[in-house]
Amino acid sequence: MTSTEKMLLLGLFISLLLTGIALALSLHANLRYRSLYRQYDYFMRGKDAETLEDYFAELQRHVERLEEEDENNKDMLRILNRNIRSSFQKCGIIRYNAFGGIGGNMSFALAMLDYTNSGFVINAVHAREGSFLYIKDIEEGTTDTELGAEERLALEAALDARKG
Repeated sequence: MTSTEKMLLLGLFISLLLTGIALALSLHANLRYRSLYRQYDYFMRGKDAETLEDYFAELQRHVERLEEEDENNKDMLRILNRNIRSSFQKCGIIRYNAFGGIGGNMSFALAMLDYTNSGFVINAVHAREGSFLYIKDIEEGTTDTELGAEERLALEAALDARKG
């Protein structure tokens, strides 16, 4: 064999070797592509053959419904908070005997206050001749009208009922 033939033979061998390596790499790339394509196809199909786009659209609608519901809940909480602040939350009651030794503790002073410590004090005086009711307005924990001892105690009890 001549050196030219040896060179051609060596070139042919190297070409076959490179072709074999290229074929192996091509097969490996093809297998990898098919694997990735199967994963992509499964991902795109989603559950029950839904498309990924449909899935995301449904998620978006769900998020929008939740945001709307959240706003409704916030509005409702604002209304409830306003209503709670204006309702009577604190009360104090003192029972007493208006006329020492006669009839027991049948009289009472009742203070009812809202969140701002505004409301009223009712004083119910029970006597043999009848019962008498007196009411005095309270604004922010104070009144312009002078309070009796029991009314003052009832107001203090109401003010201490819920500090906050």
